[in-house]
Amino acid sequence: MRQVILDTETTGLSWEKGNRVVEIGCIELVERRPTRRHFHRYLNPDREMEPGAAEVTGLTLDFLRDKPRFEEVAAEFLDFIRGAELVIHNAAFDVGFLNAELGRLGPDAGTIDHHAAGVLDTLALAKQRFPGQRNSLDALCKRLGVDNGHRTLHGALLDAELLADVYLAMTSGQGEFALGADAPLAGGAEVGEVVLAPLAAVVRRGLREDEREAHLARLAAVATKAGGAALWDAAG
Repeated sequence: MRQVILDTETTGLSWEKGNRVVEIGCIELVERRPTRRHFHRYLNPDREMEPGAAEVTGLTLDFLRDKPRFEEVAAEFLDFIRGAELVIHNAAFDVGFLNAELGRLGPDAGTIDHHAAGVLDTLALAKQRFPGQRNSLDALCKRLGVDNGHRTLHGALLDAELLADVYLAMTSGQGEFALGADAPLAGGAEVGEVVLAPLAAVVRRGLREDEREAHLARLAAVATKAGGAALWDAAG
């Protein structure tokens, strides 16, 4: 199974009001393991950033002015996501913006649904697993033990990397993969042969002292119920 973890940054919160995509970041997973392939582009939106968007992303029109426009990277982007399941946090937001960008290219460009195999919304998934709790990306990183200390600003590629860790942890407990250890992160899509990251790249979390004590207490209770001895005592 091929999946693409996707995130965008935009000039504002509403594509209906003419806001545009300014950054796309994608990370590829194959059989739930990260590969060395990613897609990352900054885009010239031909309009100013709204103050709130500029504050959380750190992006300005001056920085974006010499970047390609969406129509210049659309074919490459669609090739990257084609046939994959997209994994997106608050998918309606990103898909709405991307469909608006595709709509500007004309009817032949289709919509995201025409190119991807489907969309999985990790926000909806988190609400099912953690009802009544905050389920922002930062909140999920904290809850699931994903290190996001380097996330001082929102960035599409960085957020896609964090979301990949969060998604894997939420759905299987596999924990964090070293997504950025070997994959080049410069702007641009890595293409070519897919190389799976080794399983040794998995970061395992050690037990906290309170967890260890609780575990030992549980073992002692089981041993007492068994008459004071247990199989693991003999094995030790």
